[in-house]
Amino acid sequence: MNTPETDVSVAVQAEALYLLNLLLLPGLGFLLLLWLARSNPRCESELTRCHLRQTIVASLWAGVLLAIVTVLIVLLGGFQSPYTWMVLILYFVCCHAVLILFGVLGLARAMAKQLYVYPLIGSRKW
Repeated sequence: MNTPETDVSVAVQAEALYLLNLLLLPGLGFLLLLWLARSNPRCESELTRCHLRQTIVASLWAGVLLAIVTVLIVLLGGFQSPYTWMVLILYFVCCHAVLILFGVLGLARAMAKQLYVYPLIGSRKW
């Protein structure tokens, strides 16, 4: 695929912001990702559109999986139960690790100038 360096740069930035959102600055990383997508609204590069869409959709899924499901586990299991905390910690660590793995794979694909659809949580069209 013959793509300009600016398109590759935007795709790499999108994947890096997805990882930033998961690892260092939750919320702020997502806002920066939305800003990046808004500043490239009609990009003609399939690579850029693919990586921007994947990271936004994956960030929304990550928010649901990590925040809402965590609250549901605590509400359903009871705040005082040690089993609730065991399930919660196992769920959060495993789910978070998988989301980070998807982001690292997406970043590697963006750097290699390849399209990437996140497994399970990715968007099939762009």
